[in-house]
Amino acid sequence: MREPANAERIVFLSQEPDRWRRSRALLLQHYNALDHFVDLEQLTWAGLDLSTLTPFRYEFVAEFAAGRAAHADRFPVIDPAKDRDHSLEWPGFLPWAIAEYYAKLQSQFSYLKTYERYGTPEEIANARANVIYVMGVMGHFVGDGSQPLHTTVAKSGWVGPNPNNFTRKDFHALVDGGYIAKAGITVEELAPRVAPAQPLDLAPRADGRDPAFVDVVEYLQATWRTVEPLYTLMREHKLDAVGPEGRAFFDERLLAAGQMLGSLWLTAWQQAAPDPYLQATLIQRQAAPPK
Repeated sequence: MREPANAERIVFLSQEPDRWRRSRALLLQHYNALDHFVDLEQLTWAGLDLSTLTPFRYEFVAEFAAGRAAHADRFPVIDPAKDRDHSLEWPGFLPWAIAEYYAKLQSQFSYLKTYERYGTPEEIANARANVIYVMGVMGHFVGDGSQPLHTTVAKSGWVGPNPNNFTRKDFHALVDGGYIAKAGITVEELAPRVAPAQPLDLAPRADGRDPAFVDVVEYLQATWRTVEPLYTLMREHKLDAVGPEGRAFFDERLLAAGQMLGSLWLTAWQQAAPDPYLQATLIQRQAAPPK
């Protein structure tokens, strides 16, 4: 990944999920848009406990649907005219998207390691290309997970009771990249503050939940706790121009995303054992007499 061409490829691919969002195909919008966010408040409204959240996407879908039906009074009424892609009844699936991409990457590292030992140069090159693809695409979702407005129902302005007089105007684009561009934040500036990637703690849990998924949920909860501080910066006009408070906030969010992504990449590599089925197949191929 440190090869310039691969690094550039990862950067290019990190924007791929947003390119999918620009598609007019409703099926793709329905599938892809929900992976970019999770409205954590909605999980609470449905009676779900984040400390016991299931790592299985479709099991969660069933649990959330039941909770939404049981507590329908807590949810806004859906206008069918604004729900062409049939997504508004769901809270978003960002935790599952990140954890599933992590699992895909671990699988790809498994067969890459096997091909590197027993495969042809062409097979190794293809396996490496697949790794780079997933590293890049998953980077988008991990980045979304550090953006506070991707973790809350208040993604386009404050909703509900407003004792703190937060803005109800949509400033999502400012947080997605507008402020970063205005401040001229660069990789070169942040790089000295980036800590080496640390592997996730994947020790078995007493509750049997997938530890990588739990780490992802905790990462998103930490992001959610920055929602009100972000709205406070907006209320106090500290994002109108580039100042120390706004710059510090965005630097921290970017560093958090990079740290989490690096940890996921590193852990996927470390946890990837060679693929036993592929290994046996390739050994058998090597042992076969030449034709």
